[in-house]
Amino acid sequence: MSSLRPLARTLGSRAYATVSAGTPSPIHSAPEPIHIVTSELDTTLLNSISASQTGLRALIHEYTERSGRVLDSSLRYESRPADSRRITFDNGSSVAMIAHCVNDGMGRHKVTVSSGFALAIPGETDGSLVLTCAHTLEEIRRSPFLLDGDDAGRASGSFLVSGPAGSLSVNPISAVVSAIPRSDILLLKTAPASPLPTLPVSPYPVQRETAIRAHFVTHERPQEDGWTPWVGDTWSKWVRGTVLGYRDFAGRETQPGTYDSLSHMLFSPLPTPGSSGGPIVDEESGAVVGVMLGTRMDNRVEGVRGWGIPAETIFELFRLPGLWK
Repeated sequence: MSSLRPLARTLGSRAYATVSAGTPSPIHSAPEPIHIVTSELDTTLLNSISASQTGLRALIHEYTERSGRVLDSSLRYESRPADSRRITFDNGSSVAMIAHCVNDGMGRHKVTVSSGFALAIPGETDGSLVLTCAHTLEEIRRSPFLLDGDDAGRASGSFLVSGPAGSLSVNPISAVVSAIPRSDILLLKTAPASPLPTLPVSPYPVQRETAIRAHFVTHERPQEDGWTPWVGDTWSKWVRGTVLGYRDFAGRETQPGTYDSLSHMLFSPLPTPGSSGGPIVDEESGAVVGVMLGTRMDNRVEGVRGWGIPAETIFELFRLPGLWK
């Protein structure tokens, strides 16, 4: 659990999206954020909070009221996207940072961050729909800044952030459109539309041992090659990995191509803090096949593994193609 540090030591904290190791159940175990001192990125985000934008209390209310909501629109089936739609792995510009921020007006603040990506929804013209994890919103929801019910002098909001330092794009989140809390996913809207490109999403789960790329992020530049500047003062890399299997909500092993419930996906390597909400991509097809949530203890033999959901869960947020009012 996170805690507020004394003002004399730090102005605030940034919590990165990560789910700590543990047994596969319960699903909603609290994430263990990593705290770092106030950065230039945090300062930019806090200064971007506007009185006219949707505050965190309103977004949290929408989150509770709209959980399980099915949108009256369809998400494209793109298991084999055209070359123009395939995800390339040369940089992380197709993935954004999602930041939830609160400033108490007395020099203290809290920022929780995760990753997210835009979805291609036919007919959606007045904004962008962005998928991310839900546990960073849950994390800041439990902040003392929001628990006491007193908003006097406080400012809060959520943002979709993209671009490296010097060319940062900060788009306010205008609404929580839907969510599936037990799967830890959240659908957000920006208005106006963000510059983030949409990603192709496959409704079909891939087989075990499928080669994947997962978008990892870090706030310090790693020594190994392949990491590129991402958002603000952070770095990212499309890391090679493998699908290790699937589990149902009870933690039992399940298989694609059967009637088993594929509620969660296991993968390697272990994702970095801040990568939660980011895409898992089939290296061959270039389509999103999963979403990272963090890490979990699979069993005593296999140990800790990457933990996410198969992309077919995303389609539960939308009307099935061909079903009209």
